[in-house]
Amino acid sequence: MDRRSFLKTAGITAAALAGSGLNTGLFAGSTKPGDAAKVAGKAKLKNWVWMATPRSEPSADELKRAFAQMRAAGISAIVPEVYNGRKALYPSKHLPVDYDLLGKLLPLAKAEGLEVHAWMLAMPCMLKEIMTQHPDWYNVNAKGESAVDKPAYVDYYRFLDPGRPEVRQWVQGTVQELASVPELDGVHLDYIRHPDAILPKGLWKKYNIVQDRVYPQYDYGYTEYERNEFKKKYGEDPIKLKDPTSNKQWFQFQLDMVTGLVNDYLVPAAHGKGKKLTAAVFPGPSMAREMVRQDWGKWNLDGFLPMLYNGFYEAGPEWVTEQTKEGVSTAKGPVYSGLFVHDVDAAMVNKLVEAALAGGAPGVTLFSSRGMDEAKWKAFGELMKSKGVVA
Repeated sequence: MDRRSFLKTAGITAAALAGSGLNTGLFAGSTKPGDAAKVAGKAKLKNWVWMATPRSEPSADELKRAFAQMRAAGISAIVPEVYNGRKALYPSKHLPVDYDLLGKLLPLAKAEGLEVHAWMLAMPCMLKEIMTQHPDWYNVNAKGESAVDKPAYVDYYRFLDPGRPEVRQWVQGTVQELASVPELDGVHLDYIRHPDAILPKGLWKKYNIVQDRVYPQYDYGYTEYERNEFKKKYGEDPIKLKDPTSNKQWFQFQLDMVTGLVNDYLVPAAHGKGKKLTAAVFPGPSMAREMVRQDWGKWNLDGFLPMLYNGFYEAGPEWVTEQTKEGVSTAKGPVYSGLFVHDVDAAMVNKLVEAALAGGAPGVTLFSSRGMDEAKWKAFGELMKSKGVVA
């Protein structure tokens, strides 16, 4: 379902995910800023790393050490989380603000030669003002239950309706704000989809469910607005279909809700400010269509970071290769395979990297910085050195 739940399922504590300080993966190691000079001028591969929101505000020195280590190991781009569906970590004018993490890290990351792509949640919205004033903005399942008061799986699964014009404009506003930050290289979308129709098999036990098919309580897109739009086009109310999950027109309609938001609203918002737009997507795209109604093979993005967290699909590194191949052959932009590094050792991190590269990826994305300790960064850096990414 999402990276936080994946961590909990894997036995990673909340403190390991949300904590900050010298003992976390984000700030591990003793690399000095000057070591970044060892990075080759032109890297053959481009590697990224997701940086989840810190529990407390990091110091400038902690950020400097972290960025120096990342750059020296062969990381080219960082993806810091600056909007988590509740608070913004940049000076937003339409979202509640915690503190300006983005403003603090931007000059430090740039000093190390790193690209910065601001990570924002798209569909989940836990803002009381929106829930109270606009309950009709929220997604609805095939049982007629709204995500605003009965979210699936977990409390924060309060997903908005991706096809509703007012929602599209509201999400577009966040992209426009971020894209207006001069030093920023791009905006990175997360949860740009419907709630999970089917969870990865490795999570079924956690939620005491078996999802051998799509059940009504997990099948989303049935807001009054969307039902009316579908009826105008096809003459039927999708919630009244005998088996809506087997209806090809309705399935495509669900996919198009998200694709329209991305291509018609969010891409222009980012590109209009000269910024790149990327997204964290589910494996596939074929699997993503079935699991979360996410047809990312049709999205006009500048890069795709598929979450190929093989352990949660009960698969090995070879699965990463297979999924990468499909993504590379389908996507309209480069595919930087997302790898889950929290519950594996340094040797396995590199096996997963090699698996992604074997599938044709021009680089990888590590989830997350806190999952990388000294040994993992060292091994990753040595691998990148062997490939000419770092000197």
